[in-house]
Amino acid sequence: MTTGSDLLDLSPVLPVVVLTDAADAVPVAEALLAGGIRAIEVTLRTPVALDAIERVAGEVPGIVVGAGTVTSPEQARRAAEAGAGFLVTPGSTDAVLEAAFETGLPFLPGAATVSEAMRLAERGLDALKFFPAEASGGIDFLRSIGGPLPGLRFCPTGGITPGTAAGYLALPNVGCVGGSWLTPKDALSAKDFGRVEALAMQAAGIA
Repeated sequence: MTTGSDLLDLSPVLPVVVLTDAADAVPVAEALLAGGIRAIEVTLRTPVALDAIERVAGEVPGIVVGAGTVTSPEQARRAAEAGAGFLVTPGSTDAVLEAAFETGLPFLPGAATVSEAMRLAERGLDALKFFPAEASGGIDFLRSIGGPLPGLRFCPTGGITPGTAAGYLALPNVGCVGGSWLTPKDALSAKDFGRVEALAMQAAGIA
């Protein structure tokens, strides 16, 4: 069974994807996979997100599709029903954590402070999302907490660019980074999936 820690090892960059057309889901996932990316996080920020997750789960078996921006128990349940392989939360309320555990899916709970990270560790979670990464101290923050919290690994997300990703990935407590630059809005609007594949190839080589 895939665990939260396993998720961090699928790809150096976890694409954070916002889709406004469910028909784009499969070609985007196929382009990312062709570029060497083996996981995709579809954020639950648009009405088509759950449909998109269901399509990728059913039609692109080579990539692990997850649901991001999970902020309520209902979203966690519906994402699992749609076929999501994992969940990602921006923060970690008790209700959302309990719902995520109940799905049985691996998940990356969000943390932005030492206390939040420690609290999640107490729940047996050792793979976390650090969000919003750049606004919360970025590389310096993660480097600083590596000593007192050696058992935790992170997927920092928020404000990370192709130019800063390698610096994060060089840290021993970072397994992957989340990035939205692999699927830019203008590329999706133009149905330019070749550009998505090219960006994925570059991202896959960052590590």
